[in-house]
Amino acid sequence: ELVESGGGSVESGGSLRLSCKVNRESDPTYCMGWFRQVPGKEREGIATIESDGTARYAESMRDRFSISQNTAKRIMFLQMNDLKPEDSATYYCAADRQLPKVLVPLLGTEQPVCDPTRSFTFWGQGTQVSVSA
Repeated sequence: ELVESGGGSVESGGSLRLSCKVNRESDPTYCMGWFRQVPGKEREGIATIESDGTARYAESMRDRFSISQNTAKRIMFLQMNDLKPEDSATYYCAADRQLPKVLVPLLGTEQPVCDPTRSFTFWGQGTQVSVSA
């Protein structure tokens, strides 16, 4: 189970830090990500992070958003700075198991790159962010 928190209302230019808690025994290798969605629009990928700390961002999100994690506490974070009204959305975290990278070529299998364009199996319920002008 993934549980997001940290959403709320903030004025333009403000900051918020979202958290995503993994409430189960997590796999040793994984890909997790943050997404957002506005009603009536497609879900938008923000950033992903792997168990080894590798982070990737959607190009438009790179400047103001920062993804991180506390692996010991099984929590993923999204630091959002200089928020704008257009950042108002429901923010979701997602997760998927991954094979250890060293095994992928040995097994002759393929694994999707952990980036904001990939699909995920497990999703949280979302946390609302509202940014006023």
